[in-house]
Amino acid sequence: MKEKKLPHDHGENEHKTNLQEQLSSVTDFQMIAEVFKQLGDTTRIRIFWMLCHCEECVINIAAMLDMSSPAVSHHLRPLRNSGLITSRREGKEVYYQAADTPQSRLLHQMIEQVMEITCPK
Repeated sequence: MKEKKLPHDHGENEHKTNLQEQLSSVTDFQMIAEVFKQLGDTTRIRIFWMLCHCEECVINIAAMLDMSSPAVSHHLRPLRNSGLITSRREGKEVYYQAADTPQSRLLHQMIEQVMEITCPK
């Protein structure tokens, strides 16, 4: 990558070069934006938080959130596509839970810290 000359030199050129290299990786930042976009919806945050604590099927998720099954499915799809939740099929039933990834664990902790709640036992 070609080093850019910044308008003001504050004596931190090596540090700024490293920052510029990281900032040029737009794809990485796009991936992060996609994850946060999923959590920009209250219903998706509620579903994600619940699935951090249990594995559940669409019908039970819908009942817990007082929503229709199609509405819940609509919210589960982007959460699964973003890698925040996983699913498994058992017969005709599909069960969902939070993905066991560092990103999912971090988002779970962030939700609980912001809301000042703790995991149910």
